[in-house]
Amino acid sequence: MVLARSAPRKEEIFMLRNVLITGAGSGMGMATALLLAQSGYRVFAGVRGSTDALMTETQARGLDITPVTLDVQDTRSIRAAVARIIDEAGSVDVLVNNAGFGLLATIEDGTDEEIFQQFDVNVLGLIRMTREVLPHMREAGGGVIINISSFLGRMGLPLLAHYNASKYAVEGITDSLRLEVGPLGIRVHSVLAGLFGTNFVKKGLVANTATTSETSPYAELVAHFAPIVAKAINEGPTPEPIARAVKNIIENDDSDIAVMVGQEAEQFVPLRRSLEDKAFEARIVETFGLPSARSKVVKPE
Repeated sequence: MVLARSAPRKEEIFMLRNVLITGAGSGMGMATALLLAQSGYRVFAGVRGSTDALMTETQARGLDITPVTLDVQDTRSIRAAVARIIDEAGSVDVLVNNAGFGLLATIEDGTDEEIFQQFDVNVLGLIRMTREVLPHMREAGGGVIINISSFLGRMGLPLLAHYNASKYAVEGITDSLRLEVGPLGIRVHSVLAGLFGTNFVKKGLVANTATTSETSPYAELVAHFAPIVAKAINEGPTPEPIARAVKNIIENDDSDIAVMVGQEAEQFVPLRRSLEDKAFEARIVETFGLPSARSKVVKPE
């Protein structure tokens, strides 16, 4: 499908032309890179691994996207990528922090290595990237930073606690960073994404072997809930709405701080705001058919 070309206004091209997107090799990142390139932006697509899928799609659409080797876990890689863009384009006007993955594990089973990896990519990687571009945005007098978050940054689900926690952190970073850099002319936003049809299950979801073992005490929960998540992603809508949301944020100074995109985000985030904690938890248990909590408290005689 070829998207209709919609160029930003002249003043926006001048002020916000050069875009750096992390994790742009597939899924939401690639969809965003394609749409922004088609809309007249100069796009630098940060990719850690293969660029084949991105470049195949780029060439098929007759677009111009510059792939950049970028590993958000490696400070030297980040510095080299940003330095290259500054050298070639003169500025990084927009940073889209999209790189991330999900860990499926119970709190009991998650290993130190898995926990560190989850936060190193989803949280520390975002901080490293932002830290590197901020001096350039300050010097230029403005910029936009967009953090691709999740509706799971506002609520919890079983087996995804580590991912939940990383996205809660992204929301906290977004809220605090806005107050730090807003007076400098730099806007910061998050996109609360629902579940979209991407390669997330195949490439972006890591499962703890103890959690998924048939002998796990959580085996019944895993057998029930993991397929629900996988089905929602594998059969979900294409990620173009995320790309359009990013474009709208760039081009709208009055964008919401956190933009909800997708069915789950639009359903659960407002619900979380409107219900008390226990009522919301009960709604989640009912919606996903989860087992209710049991209590073994014995009152003293």
